[in-house]
Amino acid sequence: MAAAQRIVIENCAIATVDADDTEYASGHVVLAGNRIESVGAGKAPEGLENVLRRIDASGHLVTPGLINTHHHFYQWITRGLATDHNLFDWLVALYPVWARIDEPMVRAAARGSLAMMARGGVTTAMDHHYVFPQGSGDLSGAIIGAARDMGVRFTLARGSMDRSEKDGGLPPDFAVETLDGALAATEDTVRRHHDSSFDAMTQVAVAPCSPFSVSTELMRDGAQLARRLGVRLHTHGSETVEEEKFCHELFGMGPTDYFESTGWLGEDVWMAHCVHMNDSDIAAFARTRTGVAHCPSSNARLAAGIARVPDLLAAGVPVGLGVDGTASNESGELHTELRNALLINRLGAHKEAALNARQALRLGTYGGAQVLGRAAETGSLEPGKLADLVLWKLDTLAHASIADPVTALVFGAAAPVTASFVDGRQIVEDGRLLTADEEAIARSTRDEAQRLARIAAQG
Repeated sequence: MAAAQRIVIENCAIATVDADDTEYASGHVVLAGNRIESVGAGKAPEGLENVLRRIDASGHLVTPGLINTHHHFYQWITRGLATDHNLFDWLVALYPVWARIDEPMVRAAARGSLAMMARGGVTTAMDHHYVFPQGSGDLSGAIIGAARDMGVRFTLARGSMDRSEKDGGLPPDFAVETLDGALAATEDTVRRHHDSSFDAMTQVAVAPCSPFSVSTELMRDGAQLARRLGVRLHTHGSETVEEEKFCHELFGMGPTDYFESTGWLGEDVWMAHCVHMNDSDIAAFARTRTGVAHCPSSNARLAAGIARVPDLLAAGVPVGLGVDGTASNESGELHTELRNALLINRLGAHKEAALNARQALRLGTYGGAQVLGRAAETGSLEPGKLADLVLWKLDTLAHASIADPVTALVFGAAAPVTASFVDGRQIVEDGRLLTADEEAIARSTRDEAQRLARIAAQG
């Protein structure tokens, strides 16, 4: 770090989200290259060399960058449809549309999804992409390229489906892969794109879609593939009561027992949703250190229920936050999920004791890093960790009268992002992307959404 160019941020409130929840009412952060060099109270150390820039962050709270742990980027171009449906009816309505996506659509949708998250403080994004219609092009390459261009740290969960309508599933037959084809394509994606290094910008996980859209063979073989390649595993789990009924009818057991029988519990696994879990399910997740991506807005939009987040946390289960696909969370913003997670969980059994502001912030930062297997590298502001952080402006009308900055960020209106850094590179300034043209993205997503609608209408 001695020869690295430095950025010095001073005069800001800081929430480090480290193991002790260390906070500073007025402190500094020094970035050296792509690492955090120092964090502390008061001014930065004197005599620093190679200082490229000094930022007076008065009126701001600095936090780790937000980490999204579950999303479906392609859904950006199918927002606002089937708005009064539960999950299965929603899927039935939308699969015929999704089955017509192609590479230009997916690229535009990925750019839209990433742009919305990045301008709202997300520094590590994730996409679970599982729809690969025949002849649709290099969809994984398009998504990874969009994240690279946006400058966001990224995990692609390379999904798959092999249970179509003819097998009792929901997707059209031409929108699924064969068992062997899915496994081969997933392995190829890992080998071409996964980076296991400390400061990796792109990682890949193995991610069959869900118990009701893939065969048991794909679940079991997918888990074996991931562990042979040394990458993480991701899928949907226990999202609705209908899914639980489906698992009992088809497999003779509930979702958690089914996951365990196919090798899908472990510290290298994280599940989206996990709404309908009993005490033994939570104990199994805690025993195996299986992670959870909590998606409060999507769960509410689809009337799926309220996940038992306080109980998961109390048991020691790693929990992060997810936007989920924007066909079930049209805003596509993760920073609003901090507030929604807190408020929705207070409607559950624990009431006002369910979550507090700092627990919500931890879900969106360090919790997400745990779930993605990157807690040693990001998720908190500590010397030696990657320079992924956000400056939230809290001295405007929306927040200025809230004394505690973390309370202002979580309970208040969505806070403006003055600056967002990923790997030491600034990607947002005063709420605007520095790495992409937002107006051009808006035009391309509108055009591709209209093209998809026309194609879907033609059948």
